[in-house]
Amino acid sequence: MAYENNDKKMESVYSKRIRAGKRRTYFFDVRATRGNDYYLTITESRKRFNDDGYDRHKIFLYKEDFNKFCKALGEAVDYVKTDLMPDFDFDAFNHEYPEPVSEEVHLDGNGIDGVATEVVKPAATTHSSEDVDKW
Repeated sequence: MAYENNDKKMESVYSKRIRAGKRRTYFFDVRATRGNDYYLTITESRKRFNDDGYDRHKIFLYKEDFNKFCKALGEAVDYVKTDLMPDFDFDAFNHEYPEPVSEEVHLDGNGIDGVATEVVKPAATTHSSEDVDKW
């Protein structure tokens, strides 16, 4: 668990959860550093087939890499959509999955087992690259 010098838990300042099927969830968490800087963690959480917990994989993305990462991700997705699978209907998967009866626990490596993640919904947001550069 990450703590500041005054033993205060360092929380996410923004969190977005994407349910991707029955067993997979992605978490996008914006966190603050001790120096009041920000970084992004991207976590893939997959429920194990034997119902014995979750497997998690995490990427830490720092502000100086945001634009390069977004550009490369967009190029890779576009390549799959246009060159490799031009006839595939990707929009067929644009649906929300219902919340499971038992809430999935998001353990981000800095949290405590058994503590559920609260999803914070931001106020109005824009997706302008200028906003990202202001961080």
